[in-house]
Amino acid sequence: MYNLHLLGWRSFQDLCNAIAREVLGQTALSYLPSNDEGRDGSFTGRWVTQNKEVMEGEFVIQCKFTSKQNKNFTFSDFSYEIDKVKDLLSQGLCDIYIIMTNAGISGKSEAKIKREFLRCGVKHVLIYGNDNICQVIRENTRLRRMVPRVYGLGDLSQIIDERVYRQGQVLLESLKDELAKVVITKSYHKAVDALEQHNFVLIVGEAAAGKTTIATLLAMGALDQWQAATMKLNHAQDVIKHWNPDEPNQLFWIDDAFGATHYESPLAYRWNEVIPQIKAMISRGAKVVMTSRDYIYKAAKKDLKSNVFPLMNESQVVVDVHDLSIDEKRQMLYNHIKLGNQQPLFRKKIKPFLESVAQNKRFIPETARRLSDPYFTTKLDLSDYFIRDFVERQEGFLIDVIRDLDSDSKAALALIYMNNGKLLSPISLSPIEQRALSRMGSSLNKCIEALDAMAGSTVHIQIEDDERIWKYKHPTIGDAFASFLVQESELLEIYIQGSDTHKLLDQITCGDVKLQGATIIPQSLFSVVLNKLADYTKTKRFKTESWAIHFAKWELISFLSRRCSPNFLKMYVEKFPSIYSDIEKPDLSDRVPQEVDLACVLLNSDLLPDETRRLIIQQISKYALTGENLEFLESEDIQSLFFSNEFIELKDRIKKELLIQPISKMTDLWRSKYRKDNEDAEYHMNSLKSNLTLLQEHFPDVPELEKKIEDEIENIDDWVTNNTMTDEVENNTSLKSEVADASDFQARSIFEDIDL
Repeated sequence: MYNLHLLGWRSFQDLCNAIAREVLGQTALSYLPSNDEGRDGSFTGRWVTQNKEVMEGEFVIQCKFTSKQNKNFTFSDFSYEIDKVKDLLSQGLCDIYIIMTNAGISGKSEAKIKREFLRCGVKHVLIYGNDNICQVIRENTRLRRMVPRVYGLGDLSQIIDERVYRQGQVLLESLKDELAKVVITKSYHKAVDALEQHNFVLIVGEAAAGKTTIATLLAMGALDQWQAATMKLNHAQDVIKHWNPDEPNQLFWIDDAFGATHYESPLAYRWNEVIPQIKAMISRGAKVVMTSRDYIYKAAKKDLKSNVFPLMNESQVVVDVHDLSIDEKRQMLYNHIKLGNQQPLFRKKIKPFLESVAQNKRFIPETARRLSDPYFTTKLDLSDYFIRDFVERQEGFLIDVIRDLDSDSKAALALIYMNNGKLLSPISLSPIEQRALSRMGSSLNKCIEALDAMAGSTVHIQIEDDERIWKYKHPTIGDAFASFLVQESELLEIYIQGSDTHKLLDQITCGDVKLQGATIIPQSLFSVVLNKLADYTKTKRFKTESWAIHFAKWELISFLSRRCSPNFLKMYVEKFPSIYSDIEKPDLSDRVPQEVDLACVLLNSDLLPDETRRLIIQQISKYALTGENLEFLESEDIQSLFFSNEFIELKDRIKKELLIQPISKMTDLWRSKYRKDNEDAEYHMNSLKSNLTLLQEHFPDVPELEKKIEDEIENIDDWVTNNTMTDEVENNTSLKSEVADASDFQARSIFEDIDL
């Protein structure tokens, strides 16, 4: 059974119209509730029932909703409709009368209702009570997609195939409450189209825009419609690890793919590493759903090889919270408050203000969630001024909430933050974390108690890749905590001291370098960070010593090149001059590495010795003369490392040493590096084609070069075709959902029963 009484009259009417389309095969027309003349919907047509009974003429649909659970309707609840039906009959507008209600109707009451309406002259009377509607929902996957809130209003194990339900049980149960509140938007339809067309979608939007909600709906649709094994994972490598080539029906969902609150460059590089496998996966039917905040994706784009994986751009859906219709905002507000934890008295008091909340330009889906939770509204004065302030002062309000927490709750939030927003449960503290909690006046046991107390409001436990993880209830809480840290200098120092260095490098900036979402360390604490970096020679992310040393160096150079102000860099190179020897011989065989990026930053800050600069441009020249890396031709940053005569000299050498040879020698070099078993041929050759295009653009004076390159690109395309394995992918039934025609419901407030 489904708790249809939680839908609200508007959503129930949408459900009834969806049933009319699905069961009767017709489009139901919606009418204004203030003047519907006894019709919530109608159509003209012919319908053959499952029992081969033919019904033809003017169909009228009347919806009767009750917010009371287990309510039973009798004939008296419909008797006042008789006069309306008589008027419709006199106009020739009611041959078939359909009643749909979420209330129960006994066999005796149903018989009397039918008898009285038939006596008036109606040819056929159909009655769908609560039991009938629940049965239709259970039997119809398409209908569930039309009104996906029903996923959260019933027993999921009765809907989803038992095998798939077991696979996704933990994930589904953790999402059930949110599914019950969901509102379908235009962005969802775009995401469905993208996933169906490409087997891949990247959902981009600002914080609290509803990206995760859309991903949740896609996951539910995949489970329900395709019986797809659905997994929510953390990293690019996890996708490859869990992919089963013999199981085409798999959906992988990666939330915050490039960082939760700020850009984490290592995540982008890991995606670059697995793009060949990702392309192979989706060509064989696997589906991938990714989400990212807009500013994080914008920062990641410069590191992502989107030119060799164009779906990053082609199958991208931008979720714009400012593009929500007023009806969508009203429905979000209704669903969250009706199904939230607020007491009836609160709902009654706030009811007169809800329309103005929905109309507020600063309204976002997260506004509705917070208003539905007493944790955020305990001190809220229910007056127009303070409610408007609550809606408009979003992060500032959350910072105030955090500031008012007890020390144990703050320590618990800090512990999640120190673990990049994902705290493994059961919690096992490192010595550094133990000292941090001690300095904050807390302990492991007190933090666990605080987490349990905050569960459901500011934090929650989630299953990811078979592990239980404490996370913020919404990433905006992590944003607010970062801002709170900046305002609390004593706490900020404790946070620096108590964080593992490799985690710290992903969260802070030393000085304000305009990296949105990061925690800004002021100059007064630069020395504390320098002391942390002094001992960072290995990372715990890798078990082998060689990899641990290699990636610690890589992470450190990435941090210095992207997250540090000139003042901090000056202090760093004075304390650690060995950094120059670390960057003087970069490997450019694949792409421009972090060492070159750091050299450019140091040069702009007047901190790069000329000897180091000359060694770096020697490496750039070395790879340019083989054709392996020609990015210097289009990068102004890299060109800044050259004196003008050095740049001219290198271009001249390319003419005399590289372009004098057959272009096919470059192709042979790329072919020799191709790994047929685990690499996509098109992806592998794309960088070569890009390099050939650069040569074509920058050396127009070389005779016959343009034609030679065009001929060689044709040869490369032929080679790619011969080395591409094609697999036919079965066409999946559409996930698309239909939406009932929107109407102006101002005449009847959607909030009228919110306090019942």
